[in-house]
Amino acid sequence: MTEPPILNHLPYDIVLNILTRLPVKSVIRLRCVSKSLYSSITTPFFISTHLNHTKNNINHDNACVIHLPFSSRPKIPVCTVALGRSFDTISEIRIPFDFPHPRVQIVGSCNGLLCLADLVYGNVIYLWNPSVRKFKKLPDTCLGNLRFVKLGFAYHSQNNDYKVVRISSPPSSAQEIEVYTLSSGSWRRVEISLGASGIYYYFKRSLLPTPLVSGALHWIAEENPMDTMIMSFDVNSERFRKLALPHGHIDAKNLETHLSSFKGKLAFIKSEQPGFLFSIWVMREYGVVDSWSKIFVVPFERIAHCTAFTEYGSLLMFSYNNINRFKYEDKFVLIDIETLQEKKDLGIQISLSAATFMESLVLLDGANVISY
Repeated sequence: MTEPPILNHLPYDIVLNILTRLPVKSVIRLRCVSKSLYSSITTPFFISTHLNHTKNNINHDNACVIHLPFSSRPKIPVCTVALGRSFDTISEIRIPFDFPHPRVQIVGSCNGLLCLADLVYGNVIYLWNPSVRKFKKLPDTCLGNLRFVKLGFAYHSQNNDYKVVRISSPPSSAQEIEVYTLSSGSWRRVEISLGASGIYYYFKRSLLPTPLVSGALHWIAEENPMDTMIMSFDVNSERFRKLALPHGHIDAKNLETHLSSFKGKLAFIKSEQPGFLFSIWVMREYGVVDSWSKIFVVPFERIAHCTAFTEYGSLLMFSYNNINRFKYEDKFVLIDIETLQEKKDLGIQISLSAATFMESLVLLDGANVISY
């Protein structure tokens, strides 16, 4: 393919500046125009610049969610990209790799790069950018198969890198931690910082991605049955820190609790009345306990469970109603927490996991990645 005439009459740096503002699909097509463009587009600088422009143009109305449906089969062939506010389907994307069983989760979503892992042992892990049609299967972990494992996926801002954190936290046993770094392509064990040992992480069913807020990953944990807290892991320093939950939260084992991110702030979602009333708290000033504020209360007429919470305030709930002893009716409801407007009849399958998603060129220049 020959270069379009306009490219021969513009300074090359202006051409690249224009390309950093184009949609991903357009940029991918232009890689074939010339060797010089191909080389420029696949540089870390171009990819980062394009990413920054994309981030600046995302708002409440055009933010997207990627939805991973549950499948009873070993393969999960398709996931859905939808608008975060309305959950209207934009596209369906075939997942180009397989897992050994159908229980799969979206560990996290950073800058258009998704981390998917199996839910049983957390040792089959992929990094995937569907926008550029590339993925990478992570190598075998240091710790191997683990029954009690927590995962997190994060962007390492200081090094422009990505990390997967894997925590082993079995009851009455020593805690172990390992970190995978995309730039090195390998796992390594991390020393447990003071105050992080002896922590037991909640393993109740919460398929919300591990929230990345203020450069740290967050999990609900406890030192003893009466002392529940948030453990944060700073991605840059690789140190743990304890954060307090909101004052007066109900610490009952039968209540549903989640951590998430809301407009860049750490959010705590809790069932005030099992399945009928959910409250959403936000830490307005990161790390300051007194800045926790209950900003929304969402009531339900039927028992409901939180399936997803988007960055811009859409709450995806799964509810069911017993019709008789042998039959029940289930459905998904999408709620705008600011207006409490509901959208029903979403036409989606049983949700397994969902995360905020954006298009990017991340992984385009990656080593040992697979194209499809």
